[in-house]
Amino acid sequence: MTERTESAVRLVILLAIAAMAGAAAFTHVHDLSVAHGQPDWIGWANAVAVELMTIYLGLELRARRRTGRPVGLVGSLLVAFALLSLAAQVAEAESSVWGWVVAAVPSLAFLALVKVVLSNAPVTPPAVEPNQPDVYAYDEPAEATEVEPVRPTVPASPVVPAVLPPRAVQPNRPHVVGIIR
Repeated sequence: MTERTESAVRLVILLAIAAMAGAAAFTHVHDLSVAHGQPDWIGWANAVAVELMTIYLGLELRARRRTGRPVGLVGSLLVAFALLSLAAQVAEAESSVWGWVVAAVPSLAFLALVKVVLSNAPVTPPAVEPNQPDVYAYDEPAEATEVEPVRPTVPASPVVPAVLPPRAVQPNRPHVVGIIR
């Protein structure tokens, strides 16, 4: 199987799981909202808010990590909305352990899918700083074709500093007039 075919198959599986898990999660949140007195359209609004916030917060968390910004609040909100979605799944379930487990599967699958997709960041090589030497660079020495003879240097005549006439020292204090005791 080629890489392109494998990517296409993964995309189809991803979209199928997202559609089914999303539909189940949206329906459970909607039904729970309506069962507790909300009008039908508000039930759908709650479902959209809860389920899409988990996706948005996952994207925001990834963007913040990439730029080195703090992720504490976003991570806490992600956990809160994921638990809210999971609670809606379990509340609509049959009152048994297996009923709760089976009802939690769409929400957990949806969250796992979001986690896998969002953590699949492309690998980028580290940026090379401009003034850093290339570690693997090796300069071949140029082949010498002709050797120049070394010429003796002529010693330069010693430099004699110019002699300046002595300056008269000017006192920087005024003359004291009077008798000093």
